[in-house]
Amino acid sequence: MEHSNHGLRVLVTGGSRGIGSAIVSSLAKNGYDLQFIYHQSAEPAEALLKDMRAGYPDQSFTAHKVDLGDRAAVDAFADQLSEEDAFYALIHNAGQSYDSLAALVDQTRAEAIMQVNFWSLTRLVTAIVRPMLRARSGRIVSIGSITAMHGVPGNAIYAATKGASLSYLRTLAVELAPKGVTANTIAPGFVDTDLLNAYADHRKTIEKQIPIGGYAKPEQVAELVRYLLSPEAASVTGSVIPIDGGLTASLGGRR
Repeated sequence: MEHSNHGLRVLVTGGSRGIGSAIVSSLAKNGYDLQFIYHQSAEPAEALLKDMRAGYPDQSFTAHKVDLGDRAAVDAFADQLSEEDAFYALIHNAGQSYDSLAALVDQTRAEAIMQVNFWSLTRLVTAIVRPMLRARSGRIVSIGSITAMHGVPGNAIYAATKGASLSYLRTLAVELAPKGVTANTIAPGFVDTDLLNAYADHRKTIEKQIPIGGYAKPEQVAELVRYLLSPEAASVTGSVIPIDGGLTASLGGRR
């Protein structure tokens, strides 16, 4: 099958599991060449890489083990990227959570989460954006969270990292728009991945608060990413797009 996306290179952080894996699979299906970052999940990363290479032998797939919480490691990887051919898109999906009451935050841990969720994004953008500007074409997408826009008890630092990314992407969108590069944030609510296993006992209660009645699927988030990379989304920039089953639109939740 011929794809107009043939040869377009995309980098996905946190690409080996959950939403990231769904993004890699969706974009591969649509003809992109993929590089993805993983940290601790080596086995899922190798399995995904094997599946992609077998399913799409005419495309290029590479997995990189990078600890986005290690500033020196991120700098080294970013320097490597700056020497490669141009990327068409960066999808920042990697992230860590931190559950703590706002008044009891541990600064050291909070700074570590900020490095993964926010500073690694800014460093990778710096590494790959110049070729995008020269080509007058490019897409930057951050997988954020609805917690960045709404007060959620216990999520102060996680929300702050996602809020920082959101504000950064909106400003970046304005700065890059004249050069044909877009920057957008997708803000998921509850998505059916392993990360929510810790809340399995509360799932029925949570789903009652979601107007659509259930969690989103990783593939639904991935399809929104695919759209934002498409030519049809060329005028969509600086946007924050929830994918939460109507949760943020429902004041006070459902009763």
